[in-house]
Amino acid sequence: MFYREAGQFKTTYADDMAIFPIRQDKIGLAIILVIAFIAIPFFGGSFFLNAVMIPFLVFALATIGLNLLTGYTGLLSLGNAGFMGVGAFACYKLTTVFPEVNVIIWILASGLFSALVGVFFGLPSLRIKGFYLAVTTLAAQFFLQWCFVRIPWLTNYNISGAIEVPTRTLFDIPITGPNAAPEVRYLVVLSIVTLLTVVASNLVHGRIGRMWMAVRDMDIAAELMGIRLLPTKLLAFAVSSFYAGVAGSLMVFLYLGSAEPDAFSINMSFLVLFMVIIGGLGSLVGSFMGAAFIYILPIVIRYLPESVGISVGAATVEHLNYMIIGALIIVFLIVEPHGLARLWQTLKQKLRTWPFPY
Repeated sequence: MFYREAGQFKTTYADDMAIFPIRQDKIGLAIILVIAFIAIPFFGGSFFLNAVMIPFLVFALATIGLNLLTGYTGLLSLGNAGFMGVGAFACYKLTTVFPEVNVIIWILASGLFSALVGVFFGLPSLRIKGFYLAVTTLAAQFFLQWCFVRIPWLTNYNISGAIEVPTRTLFDIPITGPNAAPEVRYLVVLSIVTLLTVVASNLVHGRIGRMWMAVRDMDIAAELMGIRLLPTKLLAFAVSSFYAGVAGSLMVFLYLGSAEPDAFSINMSFLVLFMVIIGGLGSLVGSFMGAAFIYILPIVIRYLPESVGISVGAATVEHLNYMIIGALIIVFLIVEPHGLARLWQTLKQKLRTWPFPY
């Protein structure tokens, strides 16, 4: 088989601990990046970029943020949509107050405000965990959503109470607003998501990631080993909220173009949580798989039957989507708690040892 590591010798400890230790993995990643950065913008139409790729990347980033907290640290959060809203509203305020600064800087900086809010609501995590921590983050979700509706200063006293994205440029090319081309917005989103994915990968494969996983496996044993629980958990909340804030600002500024406070409801928090469960807890690749599966599934249900002459209504698509996702969540929690990522790892391992059993 083509997926073999025979003859690929490792002479250093760093080579053995590399994120992609096999040459085929590196080649595969390079092919994926070439397709994402060159082929998709060139051959993909406006509908494909606007309706599929941009929201998929945004939700993948939000899923990575929640996975760092829930999958790697073992802290359940139901307020991810609220933290996304903090990033979106912070980016809107910064953009309107400082219009001369490039909007990409404010998109990244908005995650810092979400991180501060996440740290504040993560303080109870030292004393409580499990269901009670989930209730605390759920309270944060409702409180933040209330703030988005009841504080008109966040929307510059807009009568509609919605965020209206202004036109901003990069090298005289519009990247936000109605005049921004789908290809430009897609490349900006893809670049930011790729950068933050690399950062997250280095975090989880380094000292910080090992501390998070030690807290996840047994926090008492981790504390006895010298890991300080409060800074470690608060760092997980900060990084997770940062990713959620950046994802929220990307969703409003480079995907929707405008948004009301209801866009960051509890339904979105559950949607991102479902992406983590189906994709796989504690896996960055699983975050992309879960986001792709859950977000693209309604599109497949909607357009696949039409391609063979079967008409499916919007209500039917929504009901089928809920039924399939609900059934898959139950199946994965019972049969394979690590989701699609574990199935992908199992397939790779079988390819490495085929045709010999193991």
